[in-house]
Amino acid sequence: MRVIIERARYSLRNDGFKTFVRKVRYRGWRKIGRLLNLRISGIYTKANRRKLNEREMRRIREEIGKLPDPPLISVVMPVYNVAPEWLHKAVDSVRSQLYPHWELCIADDASPSESTREAVRQLAAGDGRIKTVFLKENGGISRCSNAAAALAEGHYIAFLDHDDELAPDALYEMALAICRTGAELLYSDEELISEKDRIVSAHFKPDFSPDLLYSHNYVTHLMVLKTSLFREIGGFDSQCDGAQDYDLVLAAADRTDRIQHVPRALYRWRCIAGSTSVDPGAKRYAHEAGRRALQKSLRRKQIDAEVLDGYQPFFYRVRRRISGNPLVSIIVPFRDQPDMLRSCFESVLQRSTYRHFEIIGISNNSRRKATLAQIKRLARMDKRVRFEAFNEPFNYSRINNFAVRRAAGEHIVLMNNDIEIITPEWIEALLEHSQRSEVGAVGAKLIYADNKIQHAGVIIGIAGFAGHAHRHLPKELPGYMSRAMLIQNVSAVTAALMMVRKSLYLQIGGLDEENLSVALNDVDFCLRLRQRGLLNVYTPYCEAYHYESASRGYEETPEKKQRFRREVDFFQRRWRALLDAGDPYYNPNLSLNREDFAYR
Repeated sequence: MRVIIERARYSLRNDGFKTFVRKVRYRGWRKIGRLLNLRISGIYTKANRRKLNEREMRRIREEIGKLPDPPLISVVMPVYNVAPEWLHKAVDSVRSQLYPHWELCIADDASPSESTREAVRQLAAGDGRIKTVFLKENGGISRCSNAAAALAEGHYIAFLDHDDELAPDALYEMALAICRTGAELLYSDEELISEKDRIVSAHFKPDFSPDLLYSHNYVTHLMVLKTSLFREIGGFDSQCDGAQDYDLVLAAADRTDRIQHVPRALYRWRCIAGSTSVDPGAKRYAHEAGRRALQKSLRRKQIDAEVLDGYQPFFYRVRRRISGNPLVSIIVPFRDQPDMLRSCFESVLQRSTYRHFEIIGISNNSRRKATLAQIKRLARMDKRVRFEAFNEPFNYSRINNFAVRRAAGEHIVLMNNDIEIITPEWIEALLEHSQRSEVGAVGAKLIYADNKIQHAGVIIGIAGFAGHAHRHLPKELPGYMSRAMLIQNVSAVTAALMMVRKSLYLQIGGLDEENLSVALNDVDFCLRLRQRGLLNVYTPYCEAYHYESASRGYEETPEKKQRFRREVDFFQRRWRALLDAGDPYYNPNLSLNREDFAYR
């Protein structure tokens, strides 16, 4: 119960009172654990934190002895006026490492507190692995960190704050990943702990997601960087103090693609009074520093974009400018449902701020007179609207492939007829990413009629094949680690509303007509884009209502169930390696039985 109360206090400080109340209304007080990313039956605490027994520690030491060239890791720690209690815990966590090839480099930033300076001196006394330097003048976090890093002789640098802790196997796991992959930038998952060492929550991260990194610094701790790369960058930039670590990881990611995520909670981030981990308002200047760090990265990569504020401090939207004025072809298959057809088309025509588009309605065996009348009315309403007939047995993949070949646009939008546009700039929000050469498919935030999320990206492996991230979460809530609110990379997006370049669609053969006529064809399509090294993107800045399956209904008849099972079986065979390895954008510590990012 104490953990739940502490997590509630943290949520109140982090989300604000109104958002917290909405969470409570959504779940109810009896389920407060789950609504705060905890589970009453499985709260993430010391009780279920991964522990190392004697046998495991013996195995780790044996594996360390077998490493062909174990790297020396220099742990860099800037210190300023920290309570000796926290400093002792931080240093003891380094001394307790199972991996022996480390050194600790401490720089004191002219702390006014004599007890802090004396604690540093005592901790270094008699331990040759601990190096110290005392700055004569206070220079700020970047200058202090650089002074500590200047002491480093290791092949790699790990960064540890003066009041945080490392898990006992932290450096071992990082060294193992270095030896196996040759990575130059590594990061791990992390735990948030209170002043009384109670776990508040855990942050289980995706593998490297460049678009998520442009939304906020999800990498944070534990970060390990090759020393030569750190020095090539020039270390920390004091102009970004407050977000100097964000600036550093952006600079590193701009210079290397040898990036490795270690999906284990190896870092314990302590939330104490005045810390941004507790109260984002404690360091408002850090938000502007983060903006400067992003602007630097955009200049380095020559990306024409602006950095806008996200939904709260420390979150951003990098909005890329549209190049030219490309034609966008919006493809809408339908069978009757005239009222739905009207709502879909009129929402596009009346609400879209981007005007250079065409809408191609594909009638699949429509018979009702009202539908035929609606087709005529919509075609007369706007010259950008046209209709074609595809009067064959329903095959979603074949219908869309047929339509794409007839589309004139440079970019294609696949859209279900049960979609109603919400965001006026929805086309721009998709197009800014679809125009990028490194991007494949771009997907939207889709909302049920009851204002709960239907789609915020696709997770591979849910229920044995795939599921939708944050399904049934109220649309105004941020989701797990705010991911429902952020542009990010995902393995797949739904074709209920998806944009892709026409040339790319045709290159990979479109949707699979033979094996996936109805189900999972969009997921399969996106995974084939991923096979080509392309990124798929989810953006919350394109919102639409999705009245899911309102046209065809759900898979309820024996024939539909049999067809669905057959297509799932095919999907599982084709993507067995990925299903076994796990979705790179979904952490293996999270549940595959749910879509709410519950702990596994």
